[in-house]
Amino acid sequence: MQHGQIILGREQRRRLLAAGIRFFLAAALTASKTPGGYAPFALGCVAAAGPGAEGAAALAGAALGAVLFLNFMEALPFLAVAVLIFTTAQAFRGSRLLEKRRWLALITGGLFLAVGGIYVMQSLSPLEDAAPCAAAALLAGGSAWFYRPLFTAGEERLEPDSLLFLGMSLLLALMDVQISQLSLGRGLLCLLLLYAAYQRGSAAGAAMGLGAGLVTDFCAGSGGVLFGGAYGLAGLLAGRGSGRRALAAGSYMAAVFVALLPAHHALAQPLLLEATFGTGLFLMLPGRLFGGKRVLRGDTAERGNGRDRLRTQLNRTAAALRDLYDSMGRGAPASTEENPAIVFDRAAEKVCRGCALCDLCWQREYTGTFNALNDATPFLLERGRAMPKDFPSYFADRCIHLPDLINAINGELTAFLLRRQYRRQLEETRRSARGQYAQLSDLLTATAAGLEEAVPTAAQNVQERIGAALRPKEGENVCGDTVVSFRTERGLLCLLLADGMGSGEGARKESALTCRLLRQFLEAGIEPEAALKTLNDAMALRGADTGSFTTVDLVTCKTETGETAFYKFGAAPSYIKKGGTVRRITGGTLPVGLRSAPAAPDVTRATLAPGSFAVMISDGVADPGRDEWLQDLLAGWEGEDPQELAGLILRESIRREALQDDCGIQVLYLPRKGEAKMV
Repeated sequence: MQHGQIILGREQRRRLLAAGIRFFLAAALTASKTPGGYAPFALGCVAAAGPGAEGAAALAGAALGAVLFLNFMEALPFLAVAVLIFTTAQAFRGSRLLEKRRWLALITGGLFLAVGGIYVMQSLSPLEDAAPCAAAALLAGGSAWFYRPLFTAGEERLEPDSLLFLGMSLLLALMDVQISQLSLGRGLLCLLLLYAAYQRGSAAGAAMGLGAGLVTDFCAGSGGVLFGGAYGLAGLLAGRGSGRRALAAGSYMAAVFVALLPAHHALAQPLLLEATFGTGLFLMLPGRLFGGKRVLRGDTAERGNGRDRLRTQLNRTAAALRDLYDSMGRGAPASTEENPAIVFDRAAEKVCRGCALCDLCWQREYTGTFNALNDATPFLLERGRAMPKDFPSYFADRCIHLPDLINAINGELTAFLLRRQYRRQLEETRRSARGQYAQLSDLLTATAAGLEEAVPTAAQNVQERIGAALRPKEGENVCGDTVVSFRTERGLLCLLLADGMGSGEGARKESALTCRLLRQFLEAGIEPEAALKTLNDAMALRGADTGSFTTVDLVTCKTETGETAFYKFGAAPSYIKKGGTVRRITGGTLPVGLRSAPAAPDVTRATLAPGSFAVMISDGVADPGRDEWLQDLLAGWEGEDPQELAGLILRESIRREALQDDCGIQVLYLPRKGEAKMV
């Protein structure tokens, strides 16, 4: 019980803290007023807080702010809009409508206009008061848009744009706090804009400066775009500080000065003082607040530590997923099919119990009744329903309630078949989930292992040669096979050959998609076997809809050592040629997309010596059952050009097989030491 009380206490404290934050924010934002006595930022806070206790706390905070910062005529419509916003949130609680930020912003602005419009129409100068009301409605909706992520995101992620908007809104409340001619709120706003532009670049700085400046112009009643022009240009130039704070600060001040040159406004001189104040504070900020912008000492060590932490975290996550996979296997009950006899038992319970012949059928002639129902069972299960002809004549003639019994059997049979289908689907889902956990664990483990390997920086000494040939099936314009070769960042040479189901454009798209996905996995640093398992699971889901499948043949080679691995999913044989010796490599797995259960590829490892060839073909080149001619061709060929060998194989295949299927060939050759690379 003590542990539960601790958890409950923490949850209560978290909720109280969340409610307190919303209360004080709404109260403070009420002080950020716009012309006409509106407080749109506080209304946006109430809207973003949503329903429930947290929304009620924001509403109470807005009410307190109205008492402190608004007069009676300003507080009345403000509180009316706040109550309407909270009531709407309560009414739509649990629906998806207010979860979408655009609808939240539109509803907030609309409710503001609905109430504010009434007061504007009753004012002495409605045309003059309409513009401030409309602008405040836009700010209320925009505030709800920006504040919403702050009230819904987890502690680990808060949107920077929303934080900046909140900071700007709060600083506007201090705009009327004057120190000589300097506005404390606008001075701190200059600091915030300079910091944000320096951290996020010119484009973001210009956008934030322009937006904050226009809002400041509106709230200050400058009657123009004095602050908008100055802040926008200053943010643009400060973002080009190239990581040097002094340069960013100088650019900011220069931009403000240039923007004020043509201005003859009473607020021009205060603006210059405020920019100087904000720039001075910016230069005094500690360097640790600037993250990557400061010079990093011991950068290499930090990067290494970060890599170690990442590797440890990946291994821990992989271990957790593997344990979850194992626990699902241990805890799952043994799969047992329900006995069909339950159909007859339940039907007899409904019909036979009150029958006059019950004792005769179920006691004296029990064996005959049992045999009759047992003989009828295969027909019931095959057809899905019972018919009188399914039962022997001695039983059908004796039963005086046969139609009622058959109806009862059919009802129970339907329920039985539905239960069996549900259990099988549940078992399939359990197997699929276990496979996905295991697959994800393998991927994370492979990724963590890849972090331990050093990325090669020098060019490879071995200059491999690769030849390839494709030819479509007779009568087709495009080949359904795809061949790809590439080298990953870690120096692993990869050769792919995929054969799509059928021929023509449809087969080409399937094989090209398979090669593209597998290449992305391999180039991301995922181990080949883990990548192929993941690809098989994905293509199985795709195949369930399209009915298609693809054979995959993958060869990976570390050319500096000759270590080679052949991975096959339903692919045709491959061959290793060294002089007059030929080794045939085969596999027995099905193509990707045909097995829904997790499946691993066939893997054969070998070492390619200098002067060796690795030959990959699709099944259209040679029938796997009669490919002796190809082995003889490879054994007798004495050339060194893989492209010439690929062309020779294709020509001989056309002569023998007459292009009955698409043909794809890819040949890898590792030259001997000192052998020049052919162009």
